[in-house]
Amino acid sequence: MKSIFKLTTITFILIFFSSCTDDDNAINLISKNFTVTIENVFEAKDYFDSGTISEAGIAPGTSTSFSFNAGKGHYLQFGIMFVKSNDLFYAPNDGGIALYDTNGNATTGNITSQIKLWDAGTEVNEAPGMGSNQPMNQSGPNTGVAENGNVHMVNDGFSYPTTENVISVMIAHNGGTLFTVTINNISDASSLATPLAPGTWVIHSENQKPMFTNGNTASLGLEKLAEDGDNSAMDTNLSSKSGFFSPFAPGAYSIGTLNEIFSIGNTANAALESLAEDGDPSGFTSVFNTPNGSNSPGPLLPNNTYSFTFTANESDNLSFALMLVHSNDWFFSADTIELFPNGTALSGDITSLIKLLDAGTEADEYAGSGNNQPARQTGANVGVSENGNVTEESSLSENIPTLSDMIKVIITSN
Repeated sequence: MKSIFKLTTITFILIFFSSCTDDDNAINLISKNFTVTIENVFEAKDYFDSGTISEAGIAPGTSTSFSFNAGKGHYLQFGIMFVKSNDLFYAPNDGGIALYDTNGNATTGNITSQIKLWDAGTEVNEAPGMGSNQPMNQSGPNTGVAENGNVHMVNDGFSYPTTENVISVMIAHNGGTLFTVTINNISDASSLATPLAPGTWVIHSENQKPMFTNGNTASLGLEKLAEDGDNSAMDTNLSSKSGFFSPFAPGAYSIGTLNEIFSIGNTANAALESLAEDGDPSGFTSVFNTPNGSNSPGPLLPNNTYSFTFTANESDNLSFALMLVHSNDWFFSADTIELFPNGTALSGDITSLIKLLDAGTEADEYAGSGNNQPARQTGANVGVSENGNVTEESSLSENIPTLSDMIKVIITSN
């Protein structure tokens, strides 16, 4: 009788523990389907950078300078008023000045020969330095007779000193992508000494005409700059259209307890180096490379999204990486984000968990202008080796917006 009782008890215990094990396995095997959507939320801009020239103006015998970063394919345009006139201004041709030659050499030295005296075509010209509607003589801005003409090089029959006797423009390449332009007012030794009013400058791409088009009507901003030396409207217009933005390159992801894409504090492997420097994720197994709505792989432009879907278990984490294209080796990252925090499937906006990392494989250049960044480099893997480790980027170029103004990441589960 006792042995039957013992056998029954043992059988019950075995069945109980077997049942618990099955339940535990069932818990461990809970899984969900997830979709991650990555959006490029940059505001696209027309021009790379812009700024003002000497808010106090440039008196005869004095000079002013301004600096900027620019890469291959960038052009400089600027405008500054010849004050003893009704609406004349100095500027390069409407397409600007190339900042690099076809061999990639930076433009340097005296560029005065590329500067012209332009007529905005907005106010009837009077004799230089003598007109009652010119800034130094007029009772207020915009008092002259409207011309209703177009922008053109000055040809009104009045006598003006040559450009080379009024203004000298020098450009220096300070190394890397940094340039400094110096404008000298040398009119004190000319037949007509004249101040040069505050102006504006802009860095733009080939075939763009950001300030004026020869033969077309002047904008309100150019009218104010050329008639009254008032650069505020032109500056407002250019600054609203200028700034850094970038595509994202195709990326890679991993699902599991470990991050199989990168390891912060450690050296990047060859696959991560290719992803972070050249936007090439082919060294990884799980990739996302086709923008939603597109039929073929490609970069992610502003206002577009990538998505990828996967199935994960309760112990799994999400990691991913994708390159910020206008950089040397920066990439947006998710590093082992829990997919079931507190036992509940992750869902919603996870942008706050995303970081911008530096792969530590290529020396950084100014974002958006570096000549070893994908848009301007001669080929893959051509930048200066950094020989560092993967770290969170803490020395961003001054033109980089906050992370939430660059990327948005949403995860959903079902």
